[in-house]
Parts: sequence; structure tokens; C-alpha cells
Amino acid sequence: MEEATEYMNANPEEGEDQVGHVMIADDVIALIVAFAVTETEGVASLMGNITADAVGKQSRKALSKGIRVEKNDGSVTAEVSIYVSYGYNIPEVCLAVQEKVKTAVENMTGLSVEEVNIQVAGVNVENKK
Repeated sequence: MEEATEYMNANPEEGEDQVGHVMIADDVIALIVAFAVTETEGVASLMGNITADAVGKQSRKALSKGIRVEKNDGSVTAEVSIYVSYGYNIPEVCLAVQEKVKTAVENMTGLSVEEVNIQVAGVNVENKK
């Protein structure tokens, strides 16, 4: 069975009891990160040549080349390896990736994102700006 994070409602309504528990598989968090990264302008692909079109079709093993997610007490740290398209400002692309990943993970899972660390593995000259 896949590892999963137990999610507890961080802000239950006053007097509201939880009906049960929600478990979020680690692979789901990695997939959310992958979609957010590959949809960012200036990102050519994740490490392993995983593009936006291919994210949903990739196995966890393939995604693990470009994404690592660690959880600690309801928070997430993501490490991402990307190729930037030629002609884009690398620091600006990385900042955009960090913001998109943080927003996507927090909105979709309710978990807080502590860090999004980016490693630029290369520049893709095939996708010139």
C-alpha cells in the first residue's frame, strides 16, 4: 500500500465533529506538484523529460526523478528538478514555480507548504522563447 498522509480538518466549524479521516497518498501530493510545475511558463520539463502533457501518464517512479515530497506534522517540503526553456529568466521562473506549487498543494490538500526547493538541471534550447 502507498504511504499516505492523514489529513485532519485544520479549521473545523465550532461544535462540528469530524465524521472520519481523510488519507492523502504521497503520490497524489507529488502529482499535484508535477502539474503545478509543468504548467508554469518557462519550465520546459521536469527532470526525466516529463512535460505537462505527460504528467498524468507517468508512474511514481518516473515522477520521482524530478520530484521529492517530504511530510512533517501536517506540512510539506517539495524538492523539484526542472529544465528551464531557453530565453527565460531563471530566478523568475523558479519563483513562479515555488508560488504555483505552494498554492496548488495548500488549496488541494489543506496541508501547509514549508519549502519548495528548486534545482535547475539544465536549459532546454529546443523550446526557444
